[in-house]
Amino acid sequence: MSVAQNNLSEGTVVSTDSGLQKELSPLNVWALALGCIIGWGAFIMPGEIFLVKAGPMGMALAMVAATVILIIISINYYYMIKRYPVAGGEFIYVNAMFGRKNAFVCSWFLALCYLSIVPLNATALALIFRTVLHDVFNFQFGFHYQVFGYDVFMGEVMLALTALCLFAWLSIKGVSLTGQFQTLLVIFLIGGIAVVSGAALLNPQASLANFSPGFPPNVDNHVVAILSILAISPWAFVGFDTIPQAAEEFKFSPAKSLLIMVVAIVFGSLSYVALNMITISVFPAGFDNWVDYIAASKTAEGLMNLPTFYSTYLLLGQVGLFILSMSVIAAILSGLLGFFMATSRLLFAMSRDKVLPEAFSKLHSKYKTPRNAILFILAVSVIAPFMGRTVLGWIVDMASLGAAVGYGYTSLVAYKYAKESGDTAIKITGLLGFIFAVIFAILLVVPIPYFNISLGTQSYIFLLIWIVMGYFFYNSRAKGA
Repeated sequence: MSVAQNNLSEGTVVSTDSGLQKELSPLNVWALALGCIIGWGAFIMPGEIFLVKAGPMGMALAMVAATVILIIISINYYYMIKRYPVAGGEFIYVNAMFGRKNAFVCSWFLALCYLSIVPLNATALALIFRTVLHDVFNFQFGFHYQVFGYDVFMGEVMLALTALCLFAWLSIKGVSLTGQFQTLLVIFLIGGIAVVSGAALLNPQASLANFSPGFPPNVDNHVVAILSILAISPWAFVGFDTIPQAAEEFKFSPAKSLLIMVVAIVFGSLSYVALNMITISVFPAGFDNWVDYIAASKTAEGLMNLPTFYSTYLLLGQVGLFILSMSVIAAILSGLLGFFMATSRLLFAMSRDKVLPEAFSKLHSKYKTPRNAILFILAVSVIAPFMGRTVLGWIVDMASLGAAVGYGYTSLVAYKYAKESGDTAIKITGLLGFIFAVIFAILLVVPIPYFNISLGTQSYIFLLIWIVMGYFFYNSRAKGA
């Protein structure tokens, strides 16, 4: 008997007859992944991170490398989805091979990753109205206070709470409705980026000279510049790994999951590159290159402080700005809906194996969705808008670490299974995926000069609190089991 089989006999639930409805098409699942990958951050990172650290050439090369690495890791996920086409993804895989304790560690970090992004997306809605659409509607009204320098307005809090409640309701109403709405949102998301990208390519002012210099002039080591962008790829691409969480609701063969993940990763990468291109396709009057333009945007007021949006305005005027804004809103809402689904399915799977209270595995009598898990996510998420984006940012900074932990465990499990079965190809991808995940985790936890992506002091404190909570929670559940 193999190690995996031995652990399976200890209680891992792998039945596909749980009551979850098989309603998701390949297009729905692709939309789930891509909607989680592309969020508000994709539209502001060109001016804040990508161009500043690596320039247009360095960023493009980093995206190519990240795409290759994430596809390698997705092969490991595909290998495991075929073995266990059930809700829970990483929790099920790790439990089967390494037992409940390791499965809990993996899932505890993943739960933090997924759960924190739900309120992050909800509060990002206020940002698009605060920074770009304030002339259309301004939610900065009502009772006002500051939390660590961030202005919290009751109007913006109510906007976030409304979005959270609405998407919790949609998530409960059934996976078919969720899948269709997610697909519609992602079509708007990609369509908006495509329209503005087309305008950038056809713009008479557009020239290859706009992309010079290829790297920031103050960066001597181009390899380090590329690596500095590659290092944040777990955060930039977190979302493709939500596909295994919904595997039990596929109405198609799990064998199609690899193509879906690869296409989602490629579309995500192309979207990041397209938004980078839009940002430097045209400059305001008085600027000769993107270096001066991006530097000036740091201290500029108004729309110019968001160079991707300002460049869109220069390309297409108010119409273009509206199109890109609708694309951003679609990105935010698709991420909100996608992570509601992914988080609830992870909690559902953990509950089936009695790691979490049984209530989380209860399904709605009519819609067959994990209602209690969704309501729990809502209950936790509604606290965040009152805390402000600064505090929420400290928590979300740990999301990349949670993703890296999930990548690493899944790749290691795939490697172990492949070693048992003699599958050389998966042994290679499994080992590579594990090594990449370890490197990502080290870059996030250990401060390394220039990369500047390691967790801040506040995030370390929250991480320690989360680990201590997990330790006591696991032991209390183990004693009660």
